[in-house]
Amino acid sequence: MQGIITKQISNDYTVVTKEKIKVCKARGKFRKLNITPLVGDKVIIDEENNYILEVLPRKNSLVRPAIANIDQAIIITSLKKPDFSSNLLDKLLTIIEYNNIKPIIIFTKADLLTEQEFENLNKYINYYKKIGYEVYINNQIDQIKTIFKNKTSVFTGQSGAGKSTLLNKLNIHLNLKTSEISLALNRGKHTTRHSELLKVEGGLVADTPGFSAIEFTGMSKSDIRDNFIEFNNYRHDCKFNNCMHDKEIKCKIKEKVEDGTILKSRYENYLNFIK
Repeated sequence: MQGIITKQISNDYTVVTKEKIKVCKARGKFRKLNITPLVGDKVIIDEENNYILEVLPRKNSLVRPAIANIDQAIIITSLKKPDFSSNLLDKLLTIIEYNNIKPIIIFTKADLLTEQEFENLNKYINYYKKIGYEVYINNQIDQIKTIFKNKTSVFTGQSGAGKSTLLNKLNIHLNLKTSEISLALNRGKHTTRHSELLKVEGGLVADTPGFSAIEFTGMSKSDIRDNFIEFNNYRHDCKFNNCMHDKEIKCKIKEKVEDGTILKSRYENYLNFIK
């Protein structure tokens, strides 16, 4: 019988089929084949003995958070407590683009900002909109509710950014645990202990353990370059076909940074990533 893994706690996988909900174990053969079932996987199960027999081919997957078959990744990005990190946002965008998943940015905690602080950060919000990303502020609940229907989404972002808080607003019956952030560390405590697909506004949303560090697993420097989406508008105007937009002469990307077309922090983060 075919189903989808909607929750994983330790070695127990909750599999939802058309008729039943089963808690299954993975067969030992998966270890030998170096296959780890993930939340979001479509699987074949032995419903009598409660075993996962086969993991069906994935359209995509992420390593951290570990989840498969995602339509869109909702990047929850705090503007304050924890403070806004363009470095982490750009890293997440690059990795999500590389994995052929649609990123959507939701900025949180704008209500904690002074008028001047919001004005300073608004240039980032407007820039990500300008280069083509779907962007929301977390008080735009009615607009945010429309993005989930018939989609499998993953919430991701640093700990304490407000992922569980936003999910509770979207579905008041979830009652997900939330926690205050650590002011000393400028990041949140991990309140989500496992990955689980939750029903939200006609779709499935993964609430996953938060994190504040992620790596470019399996990506080359050119992969990082090619997934800074606004660079692709100008890279063919560079003098060198394979320009890395670093030390090369007559680089159109560097020109666009100088004239303000490309946000300086994006370019600086790019250089940091490839180095």
